[in-house]
Amino acid sequence: MMRNNPLLPVEEEGRLGDPALRENFIQRVYVLYRWKQLIAEGLTPQTLTTFHARHKLIIMSHADYRDLGQLLATVSKKNVESIAEQYITQLMVILKTIAKRANHVNVLQHIQGYLKKELSPDDKAELCELIERYRDGEIPLIVPLTLLKHHFRKYPDAYIDESYYMSPYPQELRLINAL
Repeated sequence: MMRNNPLLPVEEEGRLGDPALRENFIQRVYVLYRWKQLIAEGLTPQTLTTFHARHKLIIMSHADYRDLGQLLATVSKKNVESIAEQYITQLMVILKTIAKRANHVNVLQHIQGYLKKELSPDDKAELCELIERYRDGEIPLIVPLTLLKHHFRKYPDAYIDESYYMSPYPQELRLINAL
């Protein structure tokens, strides 16, 4: 099955008891689902680039996203199918790597930068403290994410609103609570 469907997220049932592995598996399922939607709606250089932009922060939490960005820099109407095939193959390989705490910290700090002009010094200090507490393993990822979501409700940003990082799958799954 895996040989015939190399993009398909697969994980052994027993390993799904590990919160990080479970979250990683579900995240890959939803990325592939959105990919299939993209293909069904019609692939163009623009839709492929938009797909990447919406997933860029997720990619950053797993690995360096620049290789995929460089691949997309070569996309045109003539080669979109070929580039898309290379893109999704590389993306799914990247996403198999469990996102490290340090990578999440980097992404959180990157997202925080979108609020640098809006937040008061006290709000900035609180957010920095929560990110550091997450880095130190004192609190789960959901805590700084929740505060970021709160700030972005007050100070919306189109790029962050479109990104899947803070809501990679339905909230009802509550997978991120254990990270």
